[in-house]
Amino acid sequence: MRYQVSGKQIDIGEALQAHVQSQIDAVVEKYSGRPTDALCVFSRDGSAFSCETVLHLSSGMTVQARANEHDIYAACDSAVAKMEKQLRRYKRRLKNHNKERTTPVELFGASSYILASSETEEETEPDTLQPVIVAEMETRIPTLSVGEAVMQMELHGAPVLVFRNEKQGSGVNVVYRRDDGNVGWIDPNTAG
Repeated sequence: MRYQVSGKQIDIGEALQAHVQSQIDAVVEKYSGRPTDALCVFSRDGSAFSCETVLHLSSGMTVQARANEHDIYAACDSAVAKMEKQLRRYKRRLKNHNKERTTPVELFGASSYILASSETEEETEPDTLQPVIVAEMETRIPTLSVGEAVMQMELHGAPVLVFRNEKQGSGVNVVYRRDDGNVGWIDPNTAG
């Protein structure tokens, strides 16, 4: 497994890198048999340290966690503990997912844009309804079943996930977390 341990304006020593690897190895050995790579990024968040971990599994699924603590090692331990909780919660589904899926999840490229906020100090009417594009980047859209998409959204801790529905081939679908706590699913292919 490949590890990438880095810091944003923080010097990461060998001892911390070894600690990250040993913590993630323990979790991976316990819950997931086939990871491909792990990314761990440390940064300062005021007086505390922030640790963000991302673990990519060979099945195409991704587990992500973030934690803030006053000690950098404690931040790492908290993030890995959150990741372990997610893997423990979905262990059965991940194992079933690996049995059913013989090939990795297909990923398709798409463009992703960041639009400028419309909040301005003046309450004037804009000249045009076209938003200002701040940044453009490449993103990947996975081909998943609806159940896998919900699991992936929850593993990421994301409020929304766009995916291609593997049952319908090329249809783009969306699952999202609703305000009432339930999960919503938008499927444009079944619209009448």
